[in-house]
Amino acid sequence: MRRPHVVPLSRQAIEILREQKQETGDFNTPWVFPSQVKPRDPMSNNTILFAIGRLGYKGRMTGHGFRALAMTTIKERLGYRHEVVDRQLAHAPANKVDRAYDRAQFLEERTFMMQDWADYLDLIAERGEVPPIIRQSNPRAAFMRY
Repeated sequence: MRRPHVVPLSRQAIEILREQKQETGDFNTPWVFPSQVKPRDPMSNNTILFAIGRLGYKGRMTGHGFRALAMTTIKERLGYRHEVVDRQLAHAPANKVDRAYDRAQFLEERTFMMQDWADYLDLIAERGEVPPIIRQSNPRAAFMRY
């Protein structure tokens, strides 16, 4: 988006980034996921699409589709407000007035949200199925509402 964006990360995401740094440490690259052909360049969208295809989701999922999946699931299953998820995804406010005046980042709530999201994904992986829990209101998210 060509503007600074602070991204709170879960413990699990930080561990993945540490592991990835070990993988790319010899490439002398500024990218977390560099191109294998040109390590000074980022991984291409085609590489991501190819990986999604190898996972069995060709034609059913895209890289951006994971953003939509996260937004929907975090709102419906974990009970977080749209604005909070929206800011985590680096979306700008929809109208001119909000873009001009609304600079809220929701950092504390986003930090809780990202840990809750990672824990939820771990739970799915552990059970091998989507847990049947839908929270109407996330207790940790609620403290920020009033």
